[in-house]
Amino acid sequence: MTTLPKDLPIVERDVVRLVVRDSEDRILLFHTRELSAPELGVWWELPGGGIDEGETYLDAAVRELHEETGIIVPPEQVGSPTWRRTAAFRHRDSRHLQHEVVCEVRLEGPGPDVDEAGRFEYEKEDYFDFRWWPIAEVVASKEAFYPRNVPGLLTRFLAGEEIDEPFELWS
Repeated sequence: MTTLPKDLPIVERDVVRLVVRDSEDRILLFHTRELSAPELGVWWELPGGGIDEGETYLDAAVRELHEETGIIVPPEQVGSPTWRRTAAFRHRDSRHLQHEVVCEVRLEGPGPDVDEAGRFEYEKEDYFDFRWWPIAEVVASKEAFYPRNVPGLLTRFLAGEEIDEPFELWS
């Protein structure tokens, strides 16, 4: 693994990220920014968050999806964590070192609007928009994403391939 910069305190945690796919083959992405680092610009990010002590990735996936989007799904709609990665980035005056698993969540209908009522205040500030993206548009996009390799790995992930992504120093 790349040596982490010693610029900020490090917060290490396990995280689940979600590729939420609707019946129209679109995935949900949040338009995001880091207010403490405006030089990073804006990017599109997969929903997800920390796995709390005592939680499984499945518990965290269902909870995070509900908190961040208002979407409620049973655990059976959450796929296996077939994409694994470790990444580091700056966020709110700390450096997050995250051990992430990525799971697919299949919705039975078209993607709904996002209900942000369950979000933390910092999430309401950071996530300023959302979009249901057609998969082909994500794959072809030149916009910035977190994880950075979403366009390059999405098709393989959705095809069920096991992915162990190298360490990513995102910011």
